[in-house]
Amino acid sequence: MISGFKCRSLFISLICFLIFAVTKSRAQTGSLGDPVVHITFGAGTSTHAGALPADSGTTSYTYSTADFPIDGSYTIENTTAGAGNVWWSTTDHTGNTGGYMMIVNASYARTDYFYKREVDGLCGGTTYQFSAWAGNLLRSQDDSPPNITFAILQTDGTTVIQSFATGAIALSTSGFKWIQYKFNFTLPAGTSNVIIKMTNNSNGGAPANDLALDDITFSPYGPALVASFNLAASTTTETECAGQTEPYTMTVPAVTGYTSPAYQWQVNTGSGWTDIAGATTLSYTANPTTAGTYEYRLASAEATNIGSLSCRIVSNVLTLVVNTAATSSATANTPLCVGNTLNLSTTSGTTYKWTGPNGFTSTEQKPSITNITAAAAGVYTATVTTGNCSTTAYATVSVYAQPVADAGANVTICSGESTTLNASGGTSYSWSPTTGLSDPTIADPVASPTDTTTYVVTVSNSNACTSKDTVIVNVQQKPTANAGADKVMTQGQSVTLNGKASGSDISYYWTPNEYLSSNTVLNPVASPPDDITYTLHVVSNVGCGAEATDAVFVRVYKKITIPNTFTPNGDGINDYWDITALSTYPTATTQVFNRYGTEVFKSVGYATPWDGRYNGQNIPVGTYYYKIDLKNGNIFSGWVLVVR
Repeated sequence: MISGFKCRSLFISLICFLIFAVTKSRAQTGSLGDPVVHITFGAGTSTHAGALPADSGTTSYTYSTADFPIDGSYTIENTTAGAGNVWWSTTDHTGNTGGYMMIVNASYARTDYFYKREVDGLCGGTTYQFSAWAGNLLRSQDDSPPNITFAILQTDGTTVIQSFATGAIALSTSGFKWIQYKFNFTLPAGTSNVIIKMTNNSNGGAPANDLALDDITFSPYGPALVASFNLAASTTTETECAGQTEPYTMTVPAVTGYTSPAYQWQVNTGSGWTDIAGATTLSYTANPTTAGTYEYRLASAEATNIGSLSCRIVSNVLTLVVNTAATSSATANTPLCVGNTLNLSTTSGTTYKWTGPNGFTSTEQKPSITNITAAAAGVYTATVTTGNCSTTAYATVSVYAQPVADAGANVTICSGESTTLNASGGTSYSWSPTTGLSDPTIADPVASPTDTTTYVVTVSNSNACTSKDTVIVNVQQKPTANAGADKVMTQGQSVTLNGKASGSDISYYWTPNEYLSSNTVLNPVASPPDDITYTLHVVSNVGCGAEATDAVFVRVYKKITIPNTFTPNGDGINDYWDITALSTYPTATTQVFNRYGTEVFKSVGYATPWDGRYNGQNIPVGTYYYKIDLKNGNIFSGWVLVVR
């Protein structure tokens, strides 16, 4: 029994054999070649495409531009959304943007055919596989489901080489479903052209036998070719880096199925498959060095047919991805001196790995080592990874010893003098600040600073390593004296002198040491009875410069005594208003007023005392009022009684 049929007669036995062959071929797993025919009905921006070529008898149906063609009609469109609620809404199976499919509303007759096409350039004795995708468009009722016979005919159009019936394609209640139908067949020897034909086996009508067709293919079929990298069946993809690739061997295990098999490896770098010259065995070793994606496969056929693309089967595709080679560089701020900071840097990547002397490691792109020692000298290696590509770069670091700078001992000089500095420890020198130096670029410049200065010397050796030291030049300033402004005072009073002294390590004193609270302070209190000149002496205790002196004059005004009565009567006794010491004030003004405010006497200075007269006449006896301005800030006022 085969598929429910009992093979009793010769004719029935032949039919059973064909059914068995088709059933067996569908169950076998083999390899296909590139399609000799691949009908997708194209793609476009409009809903409907043009009709199939009528003059070639491609179909016995009538072309329609309606979204829902009538019985016995077909259309080529990219969607059935406009067909209403009777059909499912679907798009083409190929999946192209705007892809078209063939939509058929079957006729009532059962002698029609949906599609027919002649295929040429085939190889006799070669096995092929026919495949098509179909589906029932009806939503809920189908009185006569689609049933299609796929037939491979001789070019006479009637002799069947092989055929296959789909049986009833049941409707789906959960949306349209594409179903693939395929079968294998072997061409008779000497046959190179055939006709493929899809015939309707079911009645049309409403609602009945409405279907969609797409992706009709016709491809060589043969034994399974399973390609892999290095005999690892699960390895179909490898990744390497340009410039770092290793040879990869691709293999296909030996298979049976051809009498005299021939092989041809092919490569595709993006422009289609091409044969690799000389690659005609079951293995091939590839070693591309340029970045890109390389696809490989093995084609096979009978030796007599290997040159025809229509007769070859091909293996699964092996992919070798060669990424752009990583590039890197490693840099360092070398040479360095002990105690400096080493700064390393490498090219940008995904990850980093540094190794170096003295056990150094880092995963940073720009690592640093502070306060380095001589052990840090040597080669540093940076491995930079970008994606899965790595590259290595190197930087050689030199570390030199630091010089020992010595600026010499601190020194003390007097202002205006010079001293020679003495630095050592290197081959070149640089002093700062440069103020007061004869040459700041030598080890022993002459220093003539005006004030105490700290000099810093930077000492360099032959490897440009540097160190620093300092020396202080203490400048002892010469003494200066300032006794202050002249002073005035009244006899019996006192005044404070305002002396000032400067210089380094000085002492001072006043001369003469008379009428002073102390002669060894800068601000002594002076109480002289008469005019006097004091001198401030400033002396350097370290021998810098001569003694400095400055003088201040103290003017001592006499104390005046103003009598309140005199008797200008000519008896020679108390005839004048004698004001004691007023004559010592040559700029003083003296004024006398009567009780009415009339000025009766005035003098500048008091060389001649008042005799009680006004305009040559004796003034009346009585009380008079005076005002005496000494012009030194002292003003006296009061009354005087004139008696005769």
